Amino acid sequence: MTTVHIVDDDIQTAELLCAVIENIDLDCQTFTEAKQFLHTSVENNDVILLDLNMPDVDGIEVIRTLAKNNCQARLVLISGHDKSVLHSAEQLARARSLNFVASFTKPIEIEKLQNFLKQTSLNISASKTTRPDADVMPSVEELQHAITCRELLLHYQPKIDICTGKLTGVEALVRWQHPERGLIYPNLFISLAEENNLIGELTALVISMSMEQSRNWQDNGLTTQISVNVSADNITSLSLPEQLTNMLSNNRLDPHMLTLEVTESALMSELVTSLDILTRLRMKGFGLSIDDFGTGYSSLSQLHRIPFTELKIDQSFIMSMSDDIESRAIVKTCILLGHELNMKVVAEGVETGEALRKLNTLGCDIAQGYYISRPIPAQELLEWTHARKPY
Repeated sequence: MTTVHIVDDDIQTAELLCAVIENIDLDCQTFTEAKQFLHTSVENNDVILLDLNMPDVDGIEVIRTLAKNNCQARLVLISGHDKSVLHSAEQLARARSLNFVASFTKPIEIEKLQNFLKQTSLNISASKTTRPDADVMPSVEELQHAITCRELLLHYQPKIDICTGKLTGVEALVRWQHPERGLIYPNLFISLAEENNLIGELTALVISMSMEQSRNWQDNGLTTQISVNVSADNITSLSLPEQLTNMLSNNRLDPHMLTLEVTESALMSELVTSLDILTRLRMKGFGLSIDDFGTGYSSLSQLHRIPFTELKIDQSFIMSMSDDIESRAIVKTCILLGHELNMKVVAEGVETGEALRKLNTLGCDIAQGYYISRPIPAQELLEWTHARKPY
């Protein structure tokens, strides 16, 4: 049973929230002193409604203690402060690896809170019946076998021109079709590949499969660019430009058909070698995209050093920009910066029509996300393209 812990020094607010929560058949505990709450046992299935502004021990101190105790209960922040303070507290909770799920400003919209808690409770119940990731963690030997025997497959997420709605490209996303465990998603095997020197083989296979698929699409009347994610290990391999050029030649493709997506963190390990390889890739005609832009610590210096052709705004900013003024400002600034540096700007994580319309207003070039399409198999992409009508 999910218990909601209300931590708020305002007795009337705490009692009101408790009544509202009990009205939707959830257990509730109220704490008007943070110290008392911090001595209470909290389960991972529980929800914590934490007010930031409290005497004696405030909400930020509570966040620090929860992190120290490795608490993974769902954390909801509430505050009467201005949104910038609440936003900073959200970022702190995430940085401390807490399970932050939402925030509400006072006065709280009761119906909105009830709907949120109902959905959260349903999600918790569903997760209890789902086989935990630990049960399906593959071994290094299994992964090596999967790469050698090509048990991997690709799904493709469409990227569209925001102004016209036309397909501009796809991002190739790898999956593992395990013969016994079924479809395994990359969060369970990418780090395994990186930690055991298999990421080079894995990426080479993904790129090879992407190029084969691109050739197949062209033979069936669809010509579109493919983006592939590469890791830090990939961009420190001095032979990468020649390997990719040979793959393209074997599939009779032009280099501009392939864009390599690189995260900021991947560039930090060996900057000089990365600069060498990425510059040569651009000289050979490949596209370069800086992925998850805005989440690293040296974004501007990376843009200055490396000849990127595309800037991808991290989905966390896109998904929160409708009700977060800071996120909206960051998105707007990224778009302006990308255009000033002659790059196409891509918004990932577009999940609503409202977000797409806002991006169009801000002048963003390209969008991808579940509102447009989930990642789909190659054959479905052909069907999706034929069925889709541009604006």
